[in-house]
Amino acid sequence: MTYDTSVHFRYGESSAPPIGEHQQPGIIVSTAPRYLPRYTVADHASWEGDWELLDGVALAMTPSPFGRHAERLSRLAAAFWNAIDASGCHATVLAEIDWIVANDTVVRPDLVVACGPAPQRHVEQPPAFVAEVLSAATRTRDLTVKRDLYEAHGVRWYLISDPDEGRSSLLRLGTTGRYEALPAAGPQEIALCPTCTLSIDFGG
Repeated sequence: MTYDTSVHFRYGESSAPPIGEHQQPGIIVSTAPRYLPRYTVADHASWEGDWELLDGVALAMTPSPFGRHAERLSRLAAAFWNAIDASGCHATVLAEIDWIVANDTVVRPDLVVACGPAPQRHVEQPPAFVAEVLSAATRTRDLTVKRDLYEAHGVRWYLISDPDEGRSSLLRLGTTGRYEALPAAGPQEIALCPTCTLSIDFGG
């Protein structure tokens, strides 16, 4: 996914300048704590357009990704569906769906793989696997703020794919609750659920 601006604070912090009284919600960059309107899931549901919400701070998303980003996302989704169909696992691949993390946090990962059937509306439990495809607008956030968020909320696998560099980074949640880096080249055994382990080649 791509955004119209970037955020430079760590997940859990709340430093950003105030949004003007008549301004549409959107992320503003800051290096010092300021007063800032805090939004909720209910607010998020009423907005037009595409938004994410991090600790009550709104982030506007641009309409669509570029070609290499979209191609990489499509290939990842196809690889997972092929592996799921071959194994008979009861899991679901979902592209660009909202995950309601908390009352003040809603994110839309590029790709999630969840155990069980697709939700009726949004994802409300931590998915087993999340993938983000980097773009110029999202690189810093995907590598820092979202990495911290996914780790903190128990996402077992986090794949960061860089279409410009032609490589991927695979992170697995360790026994300490922190991410550990694994090689992303060649087939990888991805344990999604207690009864579902897939062999996926992420292409390096």
